[in-house]
Formats: sequence, structure tokens, C-alpha cells
Amino acid sequence: MSLQNIQQTLPDYAKYIKLNLSSLLNSAGPLTKQQFWGVALASAITTKNQNLIKETLAEAKTHLSTEAVSAAKIAAVIMGMNNIYYRFTHSVSDPDFAKMPANLRMTLIGNPGIDKKDFELFSLAVSAINGCTFCMDAHQKSLIKLEVSKEQIQFASRIAAIMHSVSVALFSELQS
Repeated sequence: MSLQNIQQTLPDYAKYIKLNLSSLLNSAGPLTKQQFWGVALASAITTKNQNLIKETLAEAKTHLSTEAVSAAKIAAVIMGMNNIYYRFTHSVSDPDFAKMPANLRMTLIGNPGIDKKDFELFSLAVSAINGCTFCMDAHQKSLIKLEVSKEQIQFASRIAAIMHSVSVALFSELQS
């Protein structure tokens, strides 16, 4: 199975998700292959949908180095932790929580083994799926400083949105 096959298994009510996935698979848009497939893989892992992860990983491995595959996994795992923590500290009404040291180990963020721009795009996508506005804002600011275009940033968030919706459609079919 591939992402094209997953696309074909989506139910009729997910017609527009099929079309959006098809559009993605036919164009990496303004992203490099590494950026596209790294964002797709980090997004798939974040959805926790086993079929989507398996098929995205199989396809991504044909476009990504071992280091880039690892970086996508790192982004999903580390951002999963950070998104929960920072969403909490910036959502509660007491500002003291945001001032406290996080004390979370995450040294891999500093040296993920790939270009910082690419890793930031992977992390942005994960943060978008996890809904951490603080982290999304921090990553987009970092990406702008790294001279990543707004179109590239938007396209990475579009990949995350589509991968998430594919996962939801696949999950809903398991519940039927």
C-alpha cells in the first residue's frame, strides 16, 4: 500500500480530503523533497494512525536520508512533549507558570542532524496538529529569521492539516 492507495480507501464523505491528498502527492509546492517528506512523516507520526505512519514512512524513505527520517521522528516526539507543556503554561491564567524553567530534556533540537530550516518546518507541522499556538508562533518566527518564505511555512501547515484529516477519516472508518 502507498499514500495513493490510502487515498483510494478514504470513504466517499472524505471526497475533498482525497482531492487534497492527491494535490499534495502531485506537487511538493515550494518545499524541497526533504522538507515535503519530512513534514509529511512528522505529521503522520503525530496523528498516531498506524496505517498512515507505515505508508508515509515507506514512501518517505525513498526520498529522505536516514538522518532526515530520524529528524522527523525527533520532531514528532520532542514537539509532542513541548506542545503539551507550553500549551499548558500559556493557557493557564497564572503567568508564573510561563516564567518557571521547563526542565525538559530536549538537546536533540539543537542538533537534529539535518538543516535547521527543515527541522523547524517539521516541528511547525507537529505543533500545528497538536494545537500549540505558542510553539507555532515560535517556529514561524524562527523560520522567517532563517529566510524561509511564508509560502513554504503555509505549505508545511497545509501538509499537516491534510495528513491529520486523512488520519481522522481512516479512524472514523475503524469505528463504523
